[in-house]
Amino acid sequence: MSQYWSATVHSLTPYVPGEQPKIDNLVKLNTNEHPLGPSPRVLEAIKNASNDRLALAGAVASVEDDAYFRESCATVIATREQMVANLEGLGFEVLPSAANFVFARHPAHRGAKLASGLRERAIIVRHFKLPRIDEFLRITVGTPEQCNALVQALKALLQSQA
Repeated sequence: MSQYWSATVHSLTPYVPGEQPKIDNLVKLNTNEHPLGPSPRVLEAIKNASNDRLALAGAVASVEDDAYFRESCATVIATREQMVANLEGLGFEVLPSAANFVFARHPAHRGAKLASGLRERAIIVRHFKLPRIDEFLRITVGTPEQCNALVQALKALLQSQA
């Protein structure tokens, strides 16, 4: 098991939009998958808000913190560009993206098998069993360290499946 994932996270089933995990004492916040988490202003607003004003205080603070938003966007863009370059260096086809995720496929390896191999290494990516995209992985842009771990895991998987 990876040092970066708890046993609970490692045992989670893949993400289903809007669905709550079936784990006692765990609530998944339906966020926009922001890799850097809430800004310091949002955290401060949450600390200072009473429970009935929590959502409003967090929303207001996040909208008002333009500097953090721009810094986070720049970080995601730079990390995404580096991750795409690394994936292409491994032979992946990566579709153009301006989002916090990419769609990527490898011409010599099945998407489902790669997703399964990554999961065994405690790295979770989305794989859709749908026509036209069943060979693609949907990979969220995380921190630079997370993206590097993903690339290293994929490199090992490609070598073991060669």
